[in-house]
Formats: sequence, structure tokens, C-alpha cells
Amino acid sequence: MDDYKDLKSLTEIRDGQLAVIVSVSGGRALTKRLADLGLRSGIMVKVLRSALFSGPVQIELCGSRLVLGQGLASKIMVKERRETED
Repeated sequence: MDDYKDLKSLTEIRDGQLAVIVSVSGGRALTKRLADLGLRSGIMVKVLRSALFSGPVQIELCGSRLVLGQGLASKIMVKERRETED
């Protein structure tokens, strides 16, 4: 149960921070679409820029950059990772 305390929405991660995707909440079509883009459990992402007041979130994963709308980004649950962790 303690693991769930550490989970945050991708929209809650600060610029420049790393996070590992834990889950994606949504229907089958949404999770497939995101998986096709590389967004699936266990993948490390870096938040490059998060706009204020419901703006898009720009992320980097596996050498690619993506821009996600606030609603979509809020469905991606992550665990923040510190630079010093292995």
C-alpha cells in the first residue's frame, strides 16, 4: 500500500524531473495508442516542460520527444525518480 502513496500524475512532475510510468488509466484504445507511442509501464520519462494552468506537458522518452495534453497526461501515473537512484 505504501507504493501507492508515491504515485503521482505525470502533470504533477516538475520540469527536468525523471519518472517511471507505473500505469495508464483509460480504455483499451487509449492504452494501446499510448503504448504505440512508447508510453507503457516501466518506461522512464523526463518532463521537459509543463505549461501552467492546464497546458500541455512536453516529455522525452527513449530519445523521442512528445507533447501530451493535460487531460491525457493526467491519466498517466508515475513514480518520481531521483537522479542518484540506480
